Amino acid sequence: MASLSEAKTLGGVGAILILLGFIPFLGIVGWVLVLVAVKNISEVVRDQSIFDNILYAVILAVIGFAAVSLFIFLPLIFGFSVIPVEPDIGDPLGLFFLVPILIGLVVGWVFALLSAIFLKRSFDSVAGRLAIPMFGTAALLYLIGTALIIVFIGFIILFVAEILMIVAFFSIQEQVAQPTAVAPPSP
Repeated sequence: MASLSEAKTLGGVGAILILLGFIPFLGIVGWVLVLVAVKNISEVVRDQSIFDNILYAVILAVIGFAAVSLFIFLPLIFGFSVIPVEPDIGDPLGLFFLVPILIGLVVGWVFALLSAIFLKRSFDSVAGRLAIPMFGTAALLYLIGTALIIVFIGFIILFVAEILMIVAFFSIQEQVAQPTAVAPPSP
């Protein structure tokens, strides 16, 4: 049985591990924990689209990572390129290696941006259903940071978004906040 308490713990710990993603495999474990936490939230609030959107975000991120790996590491490790560029010994720029790396980075950025859009959709729904606007703020900063990675300021914005994600998960209450009815003014 899914509970918000479990989602709070799994999501908070997962978000911390994502923040420590520079250590191999911690980021992956963190995203899995966040995925499970959001699944719990979607079950408690009975909104499958919350989980579907974060699942699409994770799938797109994995595809993007695989594409970057394919374009970057194959030429470096095996000496061949996935882009038909002829190596030229007199080529000072090393286009044989540079072109696939640049294309891989652009393809990875596009997939990361698509992933961030789905993450924003999911977290905006969570923000509305749980009455925790911090999820929406974290998602917006995550999207902006992903878009600005190409000018490197995005990494700082992503760092802030990850911290806000941690705060948002640890702000989850045990029960879903019920909207309170405002009594009409007395005459």
